[in-house]
Amino acid sequence: MKKEAFQVIKSSGEKADFSLAKLRNSLFKSGADKLVVDNIINIVRDELYQGISTKEIYNRAFALLKKSQPIFASKYKLKRAIYELGPTGFPFENFIGALMEYSGYKVEVGKILQGKCVNHEVDVIAIKHKQHIIAECKFHSEKTSTCNIKVPLYINSRYKDIIAQYNNTPLCPNEGWVVTNTRFTSDAITYAKCVGLYLLSWDYPKENGLKERIDRLGLYPITVSTLLTKREKQFLLSRKVVLCRQLVDDNFYLDHLGISEKRKTKILTEVSMLSNTN
Repeated sequence: MKKEAFQVIKSSGEKADFSLAKLRNSLFKSGADKLVVDNIINIVRDELYQGISTKEIYNRAFALLKKSQPIFASKYKLKRAIYELGPTGFPFENFIGALMEYSGYKVEVGKILQGKCVNHEVDVIAIKHKQHIIAECKFHSEKTSTCNIKVPLYINSRYKDIIAQYNNTPLCPNEGWVVTNTRFTSDAITYAKCVGLYLLSWDYPKENGLKERIDRLGLYPITVSTLLTKREKQFLLSRKVVLCRQLVDDNFYLDHLGISEKRKTKILTEVSMLSNTN
């Protein structure tokens, strides 16, 4: 039996054929060179067995990449790092706000807006030129969760209530967004297109989802770090330091954590490389 025909167990519990091409592609997307990718592929392929979990394959590939090229291992774990922004949704809201701010928007997070009928807490308000966005962030800690049609239905009703209050004024938003770290169902996408809501998820819109935006802008969450501990990451998130780029600018937080100068230098080198600011 060819190695490519091995059955793997996905996080949802479903079985699927192992895809060597998919693993290779994900490693290349991290920035790793061909020699490193080929070496990892050869090792992982030789360790496959029927019923291996995709998590085990990922962990093995990640460990090999971290040993060879740590900076690319950080990029390789991006999807998992987004989940590590939990368990609450607040760090994810701050992360999306920071993405927008570093993209040139004037941003407010967690602001109460008056609607025509009731008040609404808006996760992210982002304004640039004539673009006035109000965005709802839906964070899921379970990888198998999706955003179904109920989410844009609910958000659209809130969006319309806010527009009704501020219509024909400079404060009136002109774009409603729904942002999630997982995926939207096909019905959710169809409905959002119909009513004019903008959806942003891990892989949607195609070639302009969260992953592509983060890679393109170099705005990686602090949770991609392979040097910071879980406790240290949670400390930084609680101080609203959600981007590697922010830690480059506000590195005094590392002093509050009691990190040695030697380790501090290593961490700052890592986050600077991830932020393209070195």
